[in-house]
Amino acid sequence: MGTDEGRREWARHWQYPQLPGLDLLRAHYVRHTFPRHAHDGYVIAAVTGGVEEIGLPGHSVRAGPGSVVLINPEVPHSARAGVPEGWAYATLYPSRDLIVEVADEIGTLRGTPGFTADMVADLQGARAITEIHRAAEAGNALAADTLLRGLVVRMLTRHAGPLPSRTVQGAGGAEAAAARAVLQERMADPPSLEQLAAELGTSPFALLRAFRERYGMPPHTWLTDARVRRACRLLDAGTPPAEAAVTVGFTDQPHLNRHFTRIVGVPPGAYRRERAVESRRRDRGCGGGG
Repeated sequence: MGTDEGRREWARHWQYPQLPGLDLLRAHYVRHTFPRHAHDGYVIAAVTGGVEEIGLPGHSVRAGPGSVVLINPEVPHSARAGVPEGWAYATLYPSRDLIVEVADEIGTLRGTPGFTADMVADLQGARAITEIHRAAEAGNALAADTLLRGLVVRMLTRHAGPLPSRTVQGAGGAEAAAARAVLQERMADPPSLEQLAAELGTSPFALLRAFRERYGMPPHTWLTDARVRRACRLLDAGTPPAEAAVTVGFTDQPHLNRHFTRIVGVPPGAYRRERAVESRRRDRGCGGGG
């Protein structure tokens, strides 16, 4: 790969209709950095080139080729290139329902499963992730679904246990949870930190500290992430990006574009187009079979 090609960034974030409950991302990033954010579901990623540096609560990891990165729902994390040439990876974003369904089938875990490792050296697992992408891109639903379930079983049996419950401890934890609920409800027109603290009967500094401890990021960062996640759901439902931007509280579509691209890895227009393309293929009867 030449220097220009090696520094070219590209990404595809999409859904294969024959694999419900799963988002897929293949990308090569060099300058792009993901700010601290979290996901509703799980992350299972195979680094295929370069090095990805992932910031997790209390530590960071460097993942190179043959590594599988495992992140549980609602765990705040960031990502950036760990070497000048960036990193390439294939990522699966399975929903909670999909992981629980497979866990119930194998019957070895009680409750909601959670990964107990954030990165493992697993060349076979990494290859399986790329093969799932290839099968989905080729429209081979039988192979993609078979490989996906086999991979999830592999990760759950080797690197999972019960997902720790996010219990609210003490007054600070309760206030942080209450603040989060207020921000979710009033996402389009949120209060200031001072107003939010006054409503909850605490001080701004105490609320900020409790929120950081509970959710791994300050309220304004969490709110931006939550807005982008809700925008994803609106775009999935066919809402135009400009309308989604206003609905979730961004001032305009460029504001949404900037934050959405930083957190999701592709612009909202590209994100929505991929879903529309796959939907049309499904309606024409394509995308299945072996």
